[in-house]
Amino acid sequence: MNWQHHYATINGIHMHYVEQGRGMPVVLCHGFPHLWFSWHRQISALSDAGYRVIAPDMRGMGQTEAPSEPSSYDIDHITGDLLGLLDHIGVECAVFAGLDFGAFAIYDLALRHPERVFAVIGLENPAAPHNPDESPLTEYRRMGQEHFLHIEYFRVPPRADQELAAQPRTFLHKVFHTLSAAGNYFDVFNYPPETSYIDAMAEPPPLPWPWLSELELDYFVSEYSRSGFTGGLNWYRSFDLKWHQRKPFEGIQSSVPAYFLGSEYDVDLEGFHGDDPIALMRAIFPDLRAVRMIPDAGHMVQLEASSEVNQILLDYLQDIQQRQLQ
Repeated sequence: MNWQHHYATINGIHMHYVEQGRGMPVVLCHGFPHLWFSWHRQISALSDAGYRVIAPDMRGMGQTEAPSEPSSYDIDHITGDLLGLLDHIGVECAVFAGLDFGAFAIYDLALRHPERVFAVIGLENPAAPHNPDESPLTEYRRMGQEHFLHIEYFRVPPRADQELAAQPRTFLHKVFHTLSAAGNYFDVFNYPPETSYIDAMAEPPPLPWPWLSELELDYFVSEYSRSGFTGGLNWYRSFDLKWHQRKPFEGIQSSVPAYFLGSEYDVDLEGFHGDDPIALMRAIFPDLRAVRMIPDAGHMVQLEASSEVNQILLDYLQDIQQRQLQ
């Protein structure tokens, strides 16, 4: 692979990003517990098609610096990371694609700095969950009193940080399976609140799976064994900060063109975005130009259905580029 690994000080932190190709810039933003490597099957496919692909390790994960305080993971910091990355690579505007926390990051960027965004491509998460009357950590805390809920488990350090760091391979092996189409995240609701996340998840089958090899899991394990999980967990712990920062944007629509890619068995689409998830995204991005759903895949869609994801992304990018030339 012709991946180029870069390290730079951006927005006050040391950032790692991978780059390949030339052409219209496309920035791929991952969630938790992911890495730039979650896109490794997309990077070369998009690059070979004529795009300049940039895949950062997002703040707190992989080889990008992980500030210890949750306040360092608010919208201002995360948006600043993406703007700083564009400035560092000498790009005025880019297409941004994101999954999970990466999707929320690119939506926030598009609302605040539309002049830097050609278009957004959201995977799985159509909009940041938002209850205008109650902060998210308050809402999830109440839910977590009834049964195990990973967000409540993550909320207060250091229990989750220590338990996940003590068993990174076990956690990642289990959570990747649980979030895929072959698993069922909602089975964890059968466990009482005090359960650990690792214990609440079913035992996965041994690797290799049709969509993940032992060597690929090794990379995730190696990176999280080195970095720990606190950086990723701080994205959850900053939910309420982000909630307050999004309040001034309630009811505001973005003019940035948007595209969406989901999967049939995605946990977030099924359980965390209400009855009509796409309507939530359209309310923010009225220029929602395409929605595609991939059957027989879950939240790990980039890996579970790599060929399908690559083709849909290429279709979206072709449409974006053609519209720019009109």
